[in-house]
Amino acid sequence: MAAFQYKAFDGGGQVIEGVIEADNLRLARQQLRESGFTVLDAQAIAHDTPDRAQKIWRLRRGISAADLGLLTRQLATLLQAGLPLEQALSALIEQTEAEPVRRVLAGVRAEVLGGSSLAKSMERYGTVFPEIYLALVRAGESSGNLPEIMSRLADYTESRHALQQKVGLAFVYPAIVTVVALSVVTGLLIYVVPQVAGVFQHSKQTLPWLTRMMLFISAMLQEGWPYLLLGGAGAAFGARALLKQEEMRFRWHARLLHLPLVGRLLRGINTARMASTLAILVGSGVPLLTALREAARVVANLPMRRALEEAAQKVREGVTLSRALAASGLFPPILVHLIASGESSGKLDTMLDRAAAQQEREVANFVTLLTALLEPMLILAMGVVVLIIVLAILLPIIEMNQMVH
Repeated sequence: MAAFQYKAFDGGGQVIEGVIEADNLRLARQQLRESGFTVLDAQAIAHDTPDRAQKIWRLRRGISAADLGLLTRQLATLLQAGLPLEQALSALIEQTEAEPVRRVLAGVRAEVLGGSSLAKSMERYGTVFPEIYLALVRAGESSGNLPEIMSRLADYTESRHALQQKVGLAFVYPAIVTVVALSVVTGLLIYVVPQVAGVFQHSKQTLPWLTRMMLFISAMLQEGWPYLLLGGAGAAFGARALLKQEEMRFRWHARLLHLPLVGRLLRGINTARMASTLAILVGSGVPLLTALREAARVVANLPMRRALEEAAQKVREGVTLSRALAASGLFPPILVHLIASGESSGKLDTMLDRAAAQQEREVANFVTLLTALLEPMLILAMGVVVLIIVLAILLPIIEMNQMVH
């Protein structure tokens, strides 16, 4: 049985789109006609090549982390309730309102009905389901404990999304303050400063150095803004081209790790990702070397990723994971000690879970503290800049009053 995407008129003459399953295209059209629809178009979506399926998906909005977590949670709930996989996928298709998601689910279900495993069916949509997601599904199918694995995968997806959302939302207000401050300062320099200071220029009065500096900056913004835009765009394009080279990106990531505040934040985020990924993989029965290889893929910072890959090589040679990670010096000591405790007690997955939770709490607390300090600092900086502009305008007036007296 295959899945077909259709467009048809319903009984009221409205155009509707949807997904239907049938043995072939002719039977799909027949089912639609029997339901009272006038078929405008119908085409198979389950037997596209993987490349074409991914290209089609890239033209649409992908599944967000929140939607993927909800989808995984619903599938885990249905499987734990005892529903067969095909029936659980059918229920999800009926439940989902977003048409692109329905297409993917219908394609996955059609492949499952054709005899493919769930992981193999999901591989066709690699832009939707990350590699770590597929690895856990494979582990669940091979161990025969897919419902439990899907439940843990839902926890993992939701916690990772929650951490990303917490970090992202924490910097929304500082970003807004920064944009507003730059807009206000630019407006003052372009419109206010020239009009006020121009009065004093006609009087042939020698202007204070601060006023002359503000006039120079104002003239540069007024006359040279196209060059500034081109220069900024060129710098951004050049930086993007350089960062496409792995070696340059590695050096940039290494430099970021050594920055006072940014480095600590990046280290915590990547450590939390790595620990939570290892915990769920090891707890699902995935071999440690395979788990390390998959966990390295979720680490965005290249030096930390390379350190994890080197640690995997040392583990292959017989070194314990805790000693291999400690050798790089890039991972927090508390993570290393928790892993060492897990290795000695035989509860590595439990200790990795604790390490991931500890790192997530530390990142959340650090972000809260950082934004609490950043907001007043931005406001103070904006006040200082506005004060300088006001002084640049007032100083000629003060000097003129002194000359009159």
